[in-house]
Amino acid sequence: MKIQNPIIRGFYPDPSVCRANGKYYMVCSSFEYFPGVPLFESDDLVNWHQIGHCLTKASQVDLRQINSSGGVFAPTIRYHEGRFYMVTTNDTYHKNFYVYADDIYGEWSEPIFVEQDGIDPSLFFEDGKAYFMSNGSASDGKGCIFQCEIDIATGKRLTESRQVWQGSGGRYLESPHLYRFGDWYYLMAAEGGTEYGHMITYARGKSPYGPFEGYAQNPVLTNRNLGGHQSHIQGIGHGDLIQDEKGNTYMVCLGFRIQSDWMPYHHLGREVFLASVHWDEKGWFQAGIEGTVMQEMRIDICAKEQEIAGKYDVTFEKMKKESVRWCHLREYRQESYQFTDTGVKLCGNSFTLDDVDAPAFLGIRQSEFDTELEVTLSGEAPEAGITFYLSEDHHYDLAVICKNSQKSLVLRFRIGDAKMVVKEIELPVTQEKTTLKVVSDAAHYTFYGQCGEEQMELGSARTKYLSSEVAGGFTGVVMGMYAVNPQEDKGLLAEFTDLQWKQGI
Repeated sequence: MKIQNPIIRGFYPDPSVCRANGKYYMVCSSFEYFPGVPLFESDDLVNWHQIGHCLTKASQVDLRQINSSGGVFAPTIRYHEGRFYMVTTNDTYHKNFYVYADDIYGEWSEPIFVEQDGIDPSLFFEDGKAYFMSNGSASDGKGCIFQCEIDIATGKRLTESRQVWQGSGGRYLESPHLYRFGDWYYLMAAEGGTEYGHMITYARGKSPYGPFEGYAQNPVLTNRNLGGHQSHIQGIGHGDLIQDEKGNTYMVCLGFRIQSDWMPYHHLGREVFLASVHWDEKGWFQAGIEGTVMQEMRIDICAKEQEIAGKYDVTFEKMKKESVRWCHLREYRQESYQFTDTGVKLCGNSFTLDDVDAPAFLGIRQSEFDTELEVTLSGEAPEAGITFYLSEDHHYDLAVICKNSQKSLVLRFRIGDAKMVVKEIELPVTQEKTTLKVVSDAAHYTFYGQCGEEQMELGSARTKYLSSEVAGGFTGVVMGMYAVNPQEDKGLLAEFTDLQWKQGI
């Protein structure tokens, strides 16, 4: 069948997948956002829907005052003897840990820590043994993959960590996964950095510890040699293999969509892509279309007609059914959010979007270039509005500010060290509600606000200043409603109603 990539759109990087009970399950990185590690389910590897998160309690992960793009790095999900395991890293504190669940729809356990350094941890089970691997640096300073055996009940190491592979020579060796197919063990990893040189490589050996022989045609999957006019999909890497019940093999991986042929910027974040895997008679595999991933690909897979996951036309009422998609910055303080029949009320705190902390923030990942977000704001919060947010140093805000019984409509940009109020308009004293609207395409955001009965254009900004190429980091744009309340007066609320949100339409 013909599929459209990405299969999960927007900021959902570092995919890992497993199969259990006739279905497929996928997890992705979440960095500073809470709840942590989004969890997806699929019947066919093509159509996915989010069913929850793995880290839903503060006791499972500490995200307090971590910088953007810190926190929860690449997870791996595995299913073994009736139990799901999700292993990941809190990179801010350099701690590898895993949680487990017997019911994929229920809560996950408290974290179990493993005393092995590195990031991108993974698990492999065989013959009653649990193997734990992560990346690291060898004695010569070069990147390598380390592996040990652990007691899966406690996380205690049962063996010393051993160096098992140094990759194919690319920089930033990471994302190791170990598999067994037939008589061979396959160790797959990512190299080149999660940017334009990103690639997937692999090796194989006769035991879980190798020695491993690299695939002669590494990398097995990459778009590093494709320019924008050849493909808008770049950064292909960080993959995981999965077999269906018939033994067909597929690969999920991350990549990103650039704005256009000659605009190599991406602000939607790293997304999830699907490619087919083909085996030769000697037990080596190839992936994708001549080792690349395209936006439209023909894959031999039995699946329902694909629904393009990034296209939305929703309201608050519809979002109640999909509340699992909301996210917060670093912490969730229940008392700050009051959901009503028509919207949500935010009780702000003293933290702003510029702070490395936990402001009152309710966000949804931007998943398409073409986006329209409109909401009605009322209340007496000192500051409240909507933001297109990449990090504490890069965000565009459209807000209503209440000060000395007067309200004003403000468009404000934060681009690195540059902070600017683009436009400020005094609102009529009698105006109780204000409509805020943002419309975007691949290159620009345009901001609109209501003053009296008139809706006016307040300004525009380039999307590239919220891109990883300009701002750095590993996340993507999140559209959020927020409120600021320096005195934390619980009576000063911001009420958001009449949400209309369209993407890709």
